[in-house]
Amino acid sequence: MKKLLTFYILLLALPGIALAQEHKTMAIGQPAPDFKLKGVDDKTYTLQTFSKAKVLAVVFICNHCPTSQAYEERIKKMTADYAGKGVKIVAISPNDPASLRLDELGYSDVGDSFADMKHRAKEKALNFPYLYDGDTEIASKQYGPVATPHIFIFDEARKLRYNGRIDDTEDPAKPIKSPDAINAIEALLSSKEVPVTVTKTFGCSIKWAEKRDWIQKAAVTWAKEPVNLDVIDADGITKLVKNGSGKLRLINLWATWCVPCVQEFPELVTINHMYRDRGLEFVTISADAASRKENALRFLQNKQASGKNYIYTGDDKYKMIEAVDPKWDGALPYTMLVDPDGKIVYAKQGIIDPEALKKIIFDVPMMGRIYKD
Repeated sequence: MKKLLTFYILLLALPGIALAQEHKTMAIGQPAPDFKLKGVDDKTYTLQTFSKAKVLAVVFICNHCPTSQAYEERIKKMTADYAGKGVKIVAISPNDPASLRLDELGYSDVGDSFADMKHRAKEKALNFPYLYDGDTEIASKQYGPVATPHIFIFDEARKLRYNGRIDDTEDPAKPIKSPDAINAIEALLSSKEVPVTVTKTFGCSIKWAEKRDWIQKAAVTWAKEPVNLDVIDADGITKLVKNGSGKLRLINLWATWCVPCVQEFPELVTINHMYRDRGLEFVTISADAASRKENALRFLQNKQASGKNYIYTGDDKYKMIEAVDPKWDGALPYTMLVDPDGKIVYAKQGIIDPEALKKIIFDVPMMGRIYKD
């Protein structure tokens, strides 16, 4: 008993791990719960919106989850293939954006907010209604998805006939052996019994609102990480820019007296928390005078900049400029993204556009989605 109790305590301490099902999943034969949710097209949808459909599929997906991303094209194809056969597919994002940790966003360039959903729907040309339930999660809790994606298929009387995975293959590049959702749809269209009514699901856990405490725990963890400030000269900077670390290196030139530097710095720390577990390395170089090293260190500690931090100690700032990037005019802040081979894939003098930078980071081949379309 003591060992079992210890196991559950450890399990609860791990972010993203759910004990069993936090919200009970619908049972086969139950009627479809109604909902009233806004879609990315700003229209409001209810169960009645799809009253003419012979078969209704409600699939719970989200933006940030790599497994959910891997099924976007397959859901689009199902929508197109069955549009003329009386089948309607509607997607719902059940996630509370405030329950999503930054380090859970490492496989996406957008989060799970309604605005992010609009962005993703436009970028991926989604051909099905994509509804937001992140504010209340009332509808999602009635259906009880355990992961994204999780599909629920209802017959014409709106009784649940199948729930579980879409198919058995997460990687879209691999052949599908068991197209479970399609099998269920085909059976219902032919007035037959669904061959397999329930399957397990695989994907990212639902970000229920009660998981918001994980955000606080993450903040506490990050606040405890040590923050150091080392010295560096022009030769050291040259080596940094050449990279060779095997990581994507984000380099930021800043100073405590530079107002734009101070304004944008939290965004860079956020990006670091998002992508560092995937191979992003955040490096800062302070252009403050060496005599202000303690001031610079306090600033970095306050911002929880636990990456590699340096302060330039050379007596010639122009050597620093040339070592960083000969194309740099010298104005602060200056931000660069250097790939593992030392190629500069992004350089910005002045305040960054955080969303644009995330997109650029995500488009670097070593980053991006796990599964390509």
